[in-house]
Amino acid sequence: MSVVDTALLFLQAAIWGASFLFMRVLAPLLGPVLTADLRTLIAGLALVLLFFILRTKLDWRKNLRHYLVVGVFNSALPFFLFSWAALRVPASIESIVNALTPLWGAVFGALILGEALTARKVGGMALGIAGVVAIALFGMGTSRAELGAEVLPVLACLLATVSYGFSGAYIRRWAPGISSRAMTASSLLVAGLVLLGPAALSAPPLASIAPSTWALAALFAILCSAIAYLIYFRLMSSAGLTAALSVTLLIPVFAFLWSWLFLGETLHPEAFGGAALVLGGTALLNGGGKKKTLPAAS
Repeated sequence: MSVVDTALLFLQAAIWGASFLFMRVLAPLLGPVLTADLRTLIAGLALVLLFFILRTKLDWRKNLRHYLVVGVFNSALPFFLFSWAALRVPASIESIVNALTPLWGAVFGALILGEALTARKVGGMALGIAGVVAIALFGMGTSRAELGAEVLPVLACLLATVSYGFSGAYIRRWAPGISSRAMTASSLLVAGLVLLGPAALSAPPLASIAPSTWALAALFAILCSAIAYLIYFRLMSSAGLTAALSVTLLIPVFAFLWSWLFLGETLHPEAFGGAALVLGGTALLNGGGKKKTLPAAS
């Protein structure tokens, strides 16, 4: 990669690593549903407006069903699950589990696309799952009495990566002809609209939300979804698929850094062992070939 592409890759990883920090701060203030809704709705509106100005065809009538499926499984559901988990576990833990996304991509690639599950892929999946188990059981220094309260959020993060994996396989199987720009902008907007009802029912009184919180939510949406995906488009056109895969391994590094600098979060030594297993499994899987999937937003 060129120097510019390398800088963009690290910038994208830094932004998506920061997304877990934003959720950790916003979810207690807005609730997990409204946090996810504002992220998708604002980012979707911004991208749809931008691509309208650029005259990018979105083909809503033709592709609405695909936008709905991908919007739910690649944005609405995982963003909500990560936001809910952010109420209970450190941002760095969430980012580690997020690195399992390519593993579930391999699983759904086998189930939906008929791709072979090689020994390398199976080994990567086994390492990744073992890492998540280690984090859930030992990585937060949880007593047995508190174990259930800590394990459930980790499982929510795990379910979010399953959702990401399914959406990537869905795109490849049933929506390969839709441009990544149209899919991202439209699915984000649809996700925001889907979450509007649940957000209205579960959100705190709007008058109680400080203007600074609204501003932070808007920054979260524009930075971690809209701008991050624009960087992704640039990398895909200039650096190829390898960059999209390698960013998964860089995100936890920045999430660890941001959560330590800004939230003062620290982890037990066992968590680092679990992180090594997860990232090792992801690296093993990524080394087995390239995958034409839309990367999961973090």
